[in-house]
Amino acid sequence: MDFLFFLKGIIVGFALAVPIGPIGIICIRKTLLHGSIQGRIIGVAAATADMLYSCVAAFGITYIAHFIEHERLWIKLIGGVLLIFFGIKTFLTKPSIPDNDLSESKGLKSFISTLFLTLTNPLTFFVFIFIFSAMGIAQKFGIVAAFSIVIGVFTGSFCWFLLLSTFVLHYRKKLGSNALRWINRIAGGLIIISGIISTVAVFLHFK
Repeated sequence: MDFLFFLKGIIVGFALAVPIGPIGIICIRKTLLHGSIQGRIIGVAAATADMLYSCVAAFGITYIAHFIEHERLWIKLIGGVLLIFFGIKTFLTKPSIPDNDLSESKGLKSFISTLFLTLTNPLTFFVFIFIFSAMGIAQKFGIVAAFSIVIGVFTGSFCWFLLLSTFVLHYRKKLGSNALRWINRIAGGLIIISGIISTVAVFLHFK
């Protein structure tokens, strides 16, 4: 493994994960309601999606890259609709006392849903292509550099969500039912807005 490119991957993965978007909001909400394990599962899922997109970009997997580029609007539309649906569900969810209940099915469900939502943002893929092209990954430095930076991207992305869930956990025990109700409403509203923006952007493109 090329340690220098591994470090570059960590920086790229961390930097791309920092902006608080729908996945960050979901991570915050899950951590507040169910504890750090749920928040970290969200982080692993988001980091896995970033790693998959960075893998396609770094290794130049032609068929998958072509499919993502050709179908990016439909992928974005599906993601927008799912965000709206998930946002409405979150907004209407009745608040409950924070708990640490995490069955295997709940953890798997959180992982799969977050992974899918993250993968429906094809913009991430094009960002990786731009960054990797600027770095000369795969063309100049070969497969070892590509592998190193992909692993670094996963590590950097997960580190951000680990920090985020740890920070949020500090305030978890201070919350009452009224605060949880507003967390659901605010989180749901922000996710709905993100979904609407994504969906409208697709329709505007077809005009």
